Amino acid sequence: MLQFKDKTVLITGGGTGIGEAMAYEYAKKGCHVILTGRRASTLENVQKNCAALGVKSWYKTVDMEKTESIDELVQWINENGQTIDFLLLNAGISQRALTLDTDISVDRRLMEVNYFGGIYLVKSLKDMFLQRGVHIAVVSSVSGVFGFPVRSAYCASKHAIHGFYETIALEYPQIKTTILIPGRIHTDVSKNALDGQGNATGIMDPGQANGYDVNKCARVAIKAIARCKHSKVIGGFDTIMVPFYKYIPWLFRLIARNVSAR
Repeated sequence: MLQFKDKTVLITGGGTGIGEAMAYEYAKKGCHVILTGRRASTLENVQKNCAALGVKSWYKTVDMEKTESIDELVQWINENGQTIDFLLLNAGISQRALTLDTDISVDRRLMEVNYFGGIYLVKSLKDMFLQRGVHIAVVSSVSGVFGFPVRSAYCASKHAIHGFYETIALEYPQIKTTILIPGRIHTDVSKNALDGQGNATGIMDPGQANGYDVNKCARVAIKAIARCKHSKVIGGFDTIMVPFYKYIPWLFRLIARNVSAR
């Protein structure tokens, strides 16, 4: 079992949703927390809540779509002598549009935020990680396991996550990874999802509204990380699609074609 006490975790997308819930779980374990995200107001609130749990906490506004913003974070880490023991890559954007109705700029933006931003951060901190070791937890999705309607760009970005983090853990013994695979979790991810032209839909999917509790998701995730699980599927009944896809692919395709894409 990994020990969290007096270690430090860096969390991307730490101001809301799964990132916020995970920040509290790390803090409850005695882990100091560095939060990043685009909105200072939400980050500051989570930072104060973490500090109230008795750990050190900081926040930095970072846009994972922009390498220069990530460079500023890395510079701050180095200048302040911060050491990173755990990394939680949670920042991401979803999508709600048919594949051929989605402008290529939307595909590129989701890849930049969901995939390239995270691997750029990892490579920017490689000297620290190779010297000290690190445990990287990355939030994927059941959509990273299979394709699903109106989520082509999102699925592609999450599939890429699996390939990269599975490989890096095989190549470097000092780097451990846990790929978290949530189903529908009750967060605002669908409201912030982009339509085919790159605008936020502002719509809460019924499936998301009735999704798995985000705090319970965080508790399951932290246990998987502590046990160094390679991957962990998290969620309610909807996650049954994962074994269907693996073991009964014809049934998966039948359901996926007919289930509500929302």
